[in-house]
Amino acid sequence: MKGTFASSPILTIALALSIALAVGESAAMAQNTNQVQAEVQKVLSNSKYEGVHASVQNNGLVVLTGSVEVFDLKEKIDHKVHRIKGVKAVENDIHVAGAPIPDQELSAKLAKAIEYDRVDYGTTPFNAISVNVRDGVVTLGGRAYGPVDADSAAAVAANTKGVKDVINDIQVDPPSPMDDSIRIQTFRAIYSYPSLNKYAMDPGKTIRISVQNGRVTLIGVVDNQADKYAAGIRANTVPGVFHVDNQLQVVNDQDEKRASR
Repeated sequence: MKGTFASSPILTIALALSIALAVGESAAMAQNTNQVQAEVQKVLSNSKYEGVHASVQNNGLVVLTGSVEVFDLKEKIDHKVHRIKGVKAVENDIHVAGAPIPDQELSAKLAKAIEYDRVDYGTTPFNAISVNVRDGVVTLGGRAYGPVDADSAAAVAANTKGVKDVINDIQVDPPSPMDDSIRIQTFRAIYSYPSLNKYAMDPGKTIRISVQNGRVTLIGVVDNQADKYAAGIRANTVPGVFHVDNQLQVVNDQDEKRASR
């Protein structure tokens, strides 16, 4: 009993210190939460984000709610909040506002916009990017000449009204001086041919030339089988080309088949 009573002052001090530490940690956590909340509010002070609200939990979790006009804004807020010191995780429940647009209509709109994207930079003929839309969620596929072209296509989709989410599955061609030479030579070989130079008149409707390690893929739509055949033959004449995959579609293919019966 004497030992128990003798040690009680030490236990009392230890308990007091434990309580003090807990109180201190709680106060520090509360202060950190307030600081994070203040930083998050700075991010949301942009007028574009006026429909967005944030709640900061003591464990560093930030919950985002509300609505924005386009998906790109939802992504930008998420990235900015993630970079704030003290933020451990972000629960992004922001809704993309606006009436739903039929998938087929949205797909056609995006496909056209991406076809003409990067026209001023001269890389359009070397990008073959596909668009698939399901319930407002856009999946981008195919291949791009470089990462800038892939990111640009994703940005076009993210800033289009009606898009709820963007999945970027675009494959970027590896940098290669040899492939770059093949691209240019294939472009010249195809468009210098009299029956094919008409496809250069509309920069968004060109014959797409995708090259990876000397393998050339032709993608796009041509008027007839003769043009498809000619493009493939011309691509095969380029030095350094190992293989040509001619995926060109003929716009009147079905009509020609019916006429030949």
